[in-house]
Amino acid sequence: MNKRPIILDGDPGHDDAIAWLLAKASPELEIRAITCVCGNQTVEKVSYNARRICTLLGIDAPIAKGKRKPLIGPEMNAPSVHGESGLDGPPLPEPVMELCPLSSVELMAKTLRESEEKITIVATGPLTNVASLLLAYPELKEKIEVISFMGGGIRFGNWTPAAEFNILVDPEAAKIVTESGLPLIMSGLDVTEQALMLPADFDRIRSLGGQISQIVADWLEFFYGFHKNLGYEGAPMHDPCAVASLIRPDLFETQELCVEVETCGEYCRGTTVGHSRKPANVRVNMGIRREAFADLLVEAVKSYKEN
Repeated sequence: MNKRPIILDGDPGHDDAIAWLLAKASPELEIRAITCVCGNQTVEKVSYNARRICTLLGIDAPIAKGKRKPLIGPEMNAPSVHGESGLDGPPLPEPVMELCPLSSVELMAKTLRESEEKITIVATGPLTNVASLLLAYPELKEKIEVISFMGGGIRFGNWTPAAEFNILVDPEAAKIVTESGLPLIMSGLDVTEQALMLPADFDRIRSLGGQISQIVADWLEFFYGFHKNLGYEGAPMHDPCAVASLIRPDLFETQELCVEVETCGEYCRGTTVGHSRKPANVRVNMGIRREAFADLLVEAVKSYKEN
């Protein structure tokens, strides 16, 4: 089987970490590069987290640090969700690899330029790096197969009533990406808040035994702790949806929509408006088969124990 080459771009983050675990476990994907972006925590913290995650999972790919803040607005972080480290919870191994000397945008460009086939970008944080790539290297757009990103919401937001966190952090970047003309898959809150891992699923993962299963179960417990206080029945797996969309598209209900990003307004900045009054530019995931999705994550964790 020819593997699909991907670049993982994110701000890990508990759900980013589980998304990367799913990508590494898939026999259909080949991780060519890891790029980090400020979001859940500072770019220094998430870059350190990325190196620890890659050490834990055995991901052998160059890792680069991105910019310290969005294209225009001030830096935003989410320590209330992911903790002061950006990945609070179980202890993780210290990194065995150094950061790539290139910036995230330079590493993305190098990876695209050197690839014989088109590459898919999986973006699970603010879209700062991806937009910067498109601005700096427009000639490389033709080397991008699709951008599968977690962000936005057609019906509601989470950081404000109208805006989801990843888009709100850098709406100018999101606008550049959604207007790029590239094939886009959006996993927004409409679907990711249905993609719950329930406490019973935590137990299934923990019962597998082994270091990685224990850590993943602890990540889920930590992430659920924040959401439980908001009335959730489980931990929403936002970022893994961006990976699952590539390997199990059959799990999702989708709509082809024109998605436009609001960059102004005191109350609506960062809103993703989805409609059909203009030609569609995004395939939007709107529903998911939750139990089958949970099974996919459990099997992904199980694969590490078997290897």
